[in-house]
Amino acid sequence: MTRAAKASPKALPRGTELERITTETQIALALNIDGTGIYKVETGIRFFDHMLELFTRHGGFDLALACRGDLDVDQHHTVEDVGIALGEAFDRALGDACALSAICRLSWSSTSSKASRAEHAPTFI
Repeated sequence: MTRAAKASPKALPRGTELERITTETQIALALNIDGTGIYKVETGIRFFDHMLELFTRHGGFDLALACRGDLDVDQHHTVEDVGIALGEAFDRALGDACALSAICRLSWSSTSSKASRAEHAPTFI
């Protein structure tokens, strides 16, 4: 299936705003890498919202994200397209900044419960 994606960027200092529109989802997001962990996330999947909120808070960046997806079909289109949009937003926000310094940003966090453990370690070099 071919997807028609439309992106309309707006540059911010170490941040960006973009829209991603496909046949399955409509996403609008604003990202500020140099934020303080402020978030407003609405995907229609409460657990996914919760995970994105924790990612934002512990990552120390700001994120506003709204997604309308075909949740009546399946949740995977929403999760997939949000991941693509976030990757594109981080790429745009970092721009050529990594060319100016040896390391742009390193972060690591870990959380665990009785039955599981999750780790994330995004590295922007």
